[in-house]
This record gives sequence, C-alpha cells and structure tokens, in this order.
Amino acid sequence: MVGKYIDLPDAYLSVTEALRAGGIAESTRVNIEWIKSDECENPEGAKAHLAELDAICIPGGFGIRGIEGKLGALKFARENQIPTLGLCLGLQCMVIEYARNVTGIEDATSSEFDPEGKNPVIATMAEQVDKLAASDMGGTMRLGLYEAKLEKGSLAAEIYGSESASERHRHRYEVNNHYRDQIGQSGLVFSGTSPDGQLVEYVELPKSVHPYYIGTQAHPEFRSRPTRSNPMFHGLVKAALERQKQQKLFDES
Repeated sequence: MVGKYIDLPDAYLSVTEALRAGGIAESTRVNIEWIKSDECENPEGAKAHLAELDAICIPGGFGIRGIEGKLGALKFARENQIPTLGLCLGLQCMVIEYARNVTGIEDATSSEFDPEGKNPVIATMAEQVDKLAASDMGGTMRLGLYEAKLEKGSLAAEIYGSESASERHRHRYEVNNHYRDQIGQSGLVFSGTSPDGQLVEYVELPKSVHPYYIGTQAHPEFRSRPTRSNPMFHGLVKAALERQKQQKLFDES
C-alpha cells in the first residue's frame, strides 16, 4: 500500500479489508506492507521499497502532499510489470504519470494540485466550473453509486465478467476529456466510462503490455465484503499470486 496517511492506517481500513477479502477468495493470506509515498519519488527509492512486492495498491486521498511519490511508484510498477490497482486519486495519478512519461506531456498535472498548470490532464467536470469559481465547494463532489460501461474485451470487463459495473464514488476531479485522445493514442486504455461516455471510470494497460495495471475513479472497496470480494481486489490478488509463482520458478531455475 503506497500512500501518504500510513501513520494512520485506519484511514485505509476499507481498502485493507478489501485486499484481505481478495485473499480469502483465493484461500490465501494478504500481507500488507505500508510504504510512504514520499519515499518513492526517485527511481532508487521506488526500487528499494517496491522491487520485492507481489502487487501494489495506490489508494485515494486529497491534496498535493505525497503525489510525486505516488507517481514514482506507478512509474516503477508500470515499467517492472508489478500488478497495480489505483483507486480514485490512484487512477488520476496513473493518468498523470502516463501522460508525463509516455505520452510526452512533461508538465501534465491536476488542477487540484496546480490550478494554473498548463496541462491539467485531471480537472473538475465542466459543469462544475461556475460553482468552483463561486467557491461553492460543498456541491461539487460526485457522490454515490454510479454505473460504468466497460469496453468489450478489456481487463475491466474480464474482471467483472460483464460490460457494466456499478461502484460508489466520492471525488471532485475527473480525467480531462481534452486529453483523452492524445493519451489514448500513446497506449493507455480508457476502458470504462459513464453510460454517456463523458466521464472516465476505468483506465488500464492491455494485458499484452502489463499483467495487471488498472485504475478506477470509484471506490470499489466500499462494496467489498469478507465473503464477497470486490472483483478489482480479487483480480489484484490473483495477479499477485501469479507474479509470486513466476518469481519462484525464476529463482529455482
């Protein structure tokens, strides 16, 4: 777990329980290592903390602190084939990292972190701009259960076993539609959207590129139960076990 609130692990309680439920679904125990995102900002720090892990989860949060470390962790996980799940802000960081390091938008950012940034690949929904300008922050969050349509043949559709998924949301910022085509053309797949196609709900890398690299704008941990693991977390644990298996075979050879 790479986050900025790890000194207060209860802040991630629903995520840790969802990860453990994913382990129950696979009859295995999930051992969680708590990693401060600040310590993964540079390649050396990311390698020191992440290289031996079977999977990585980037949870949600607010504010700029720790963001560069999350981006560093995601870059390492993406380049080194480590199964990775991004939740809410985790998805947003996936988009920023990919935009910077693959698409070539070196100053890609979120308007949450840099309101004056020239390339906010993450921004508020267009219909909220007037409210934000009036400082009416209370009404600008997307809250509650929302349906997403999933691209046929995508990892997301495979995970859910369906071309539709409904998860709970709690966030203010979205993928900026202005950049979707540019980032998509460089390889990141926007595999799930709102039914009208206007809001990005899932991003991923194809399985031909990475074994399990997926993020959701939602909070699937809210719908996980000990006896009914959420598909996103179950999928992460399955990918982690496969990586562990492959590593053992490599070590024995």
